[in-house]
Parts: sequence; C-alpha cells; structure tokens
Amino acid sequence: MIRANNIHKYYDDLHVLKGVHLDVQQKEIVSIVGASGAGKTTLLQILGTLDSFEKSSGSLHINNTNISELKGKELAKFRNENLGFIFQFHQLLPEFTAIENICIPAFIKKTPKQKAEKRAKELLSFLGLSHRGSHKPNELSGGEQQRVAVARALINNPSIILADEPSGNLDTESAENLHNLFFKLRDEFGQTFVIVTHNEELADMADRKLEMQDGIIIGQKELV
Repeated sequence: MIRANNIHKYYDDLHVLKGVHLDVQQKEIVSIVGASGAGKTTLLQILGTLDSFEKSSGSLHINNTNISELKGKELAKFRNENLGFIFQFHQLLPEFTAIENICIPAFIKKTPKQKAEKRAKELLSFLGLSHRGSHKPNELSGGEQQRVAVARALINNPSIILADEPSGNLDTESAENLHNLFFKLRDEFGQTFVIVTHNEELADMADRKLEMQDGIIIGQKELV
C-alpha cells in the first residue's frame, strides 16, 4: 500500500528527515507520534505527494506506483484519485456550503455535478450530518466542520487517508467521536489511515504506533 525507503528531506541546510523507512499495509491504521520538530508533518506531506524528497537516495511507492516517476498533472491526478487529506483546521472554504466543500475534489476529478452531490449527501448521511448540507462552515460546530472535512476526504473513494492532528482543534467529546469514526470508516470502506497526532489516546487506538525523533523513526509498537 505504502512503501517508503530511505526518505531524506532538506530545507536549505536543515536536514529534516534523515533516512525514514516505512511500510503500511492495506486497511491498516498507523499513528505517528513524537515531539514538535521531529519531522512528522514533513513525512506526512511527502507520503501525500505534497512535498518532494531526495530521489537520488530514496524511493516512495503508493498503490504499486513509483511516485518519483510522476510529475505535474500526472502527480496531481494520482493524488486526487488515491489520497484523502484531513487537517487540524478543516481548510473548508467559508463561502461554500458543506455540500459544495465536500464536492470540490470530485469536481477537480471532473465528476458530473449530480453524481458528486449524490455521493456527498450519502457521506453526510453516513456521518450524521444530512441536515447540515446547506450550511456554511461558520454555521457549523467544530466537530461538524471536521466531519465535513472527513466527507471531503472520502468523496473520491481514496484508498489512503492521511490525517495531520485531526482532533487537535476539537473538544474532548468531538475528538473521541472523530477517533471512533476513523475505525468505522476503515471497517465500512476499507481505507488505510496514517495519522500524525499528539493525542496519545488516538495514537494508542491504532493498529501500530510509530515514534519519530530527530527525523527518523526510532521505534514502533504493535497495538492489536
């Protein structure tokens, strides 16, 4: 599903990732923990093809595709069809309704409007938000906004969901609901999850927990 080998990342003279090796299996939920500055978000962005890595020394394969061989529109198309993203601050567009926000990745994929909106409504129903589709983000609670963001991540039926501090901006109850939702999604839709988090409760719910320190993975713990 995901195979990263000897991933290095530099920002000018700053060596952020120092040879990361990572294998994630289909339908696995993997959490990544570590102090701020350990390289967690940088690694997640590289796994999500949002950032580059040193291709002379490392390699990244996702769904049996060599990411190094993809460029420009081809890479964007792969990302849109295979990967879903959930961020701490939702990244919802304030001028659009929940339905419209959810449909954006589908419209980028050129899915017909009627088909995209039908799928968005199905996801809202699954997430318990069928009554909030016409509401804009400022009319939704933090937990509701995050569930809309989850629906947006799911709209193209990606095989992999990458989440960066997904519950970091939520109250305790909303965070717990979101954590449980990830496992429900894995069971219902078969998605694979890689989750960067400071929330130890969420990290310990995963199938496997990886710890990063100073740009490398220093240990892992099987949790199931």
